[in-house]
Amino acid sequence: MVAPASLGDLWARHILDSAQLMPLLPAAPEGRPRVLLDLGSGAGFPGMILAMLGAGEVRLAEADRRKASFLREVARETGTRVTLHCQRVEALAPFAADVVTARAFAPLSRLLPLAAPFLRPEMPGAAGGVALLLKGRRLQAELTAAAETWHMQYEAFPSRTESAAKILRLKLLDLENLGRDTTTS
Repeated sequence: MVAPASLGDLWARHILDSAQLMPLLPAAPEGRPRVLLDLGSGAGFPGMILAMLGAGEVRLAEADRRKASFLREVARETGTRVTLHCQRVEALAPFAADVVTARAFAPLSRLLPLAAPFLRPEMPGAAGGVALLLKGRRLQAELTAAAETWHMQYEAFPSRTESAAKILRLKLLDLENLGRDTTTS
């Protein structure tokens, strides 16, 4: 489920890399659990690890049946409660998530249109959803490309496990116009 070259450092490369998102999660809303959607869960990084750490109601989206079977088995063996969606993210019916996570899934320009339908909209007295994305060396180029069509606020945090990596905490703005050309002549 992971690259063979990364098996020698499984703890830092995969588990700690996923767990470092925990302190960056927004607070759980009053009166209900925080809802987290992990896109392209693969071997469960970061979604399954966050579920094991008590991140709230965690949903894993993984289209590959072999990987989904693995995730079901991990959840069963560890007693971790997750909801598994074994389908492509594009086919998943949107629901409101407080947090969307992804790791090694897609560049921002492809990832944002997939994440946006799930991010809980901001309402009076309630914060909107955020995306926590583990990104690599190409983050700045991805941000530049995404900014051409997406309105967003973001913070980049250094990764604790990879010096060239960053954790992007991103909030999409102007949800009615996201992904559309809003310029006028």
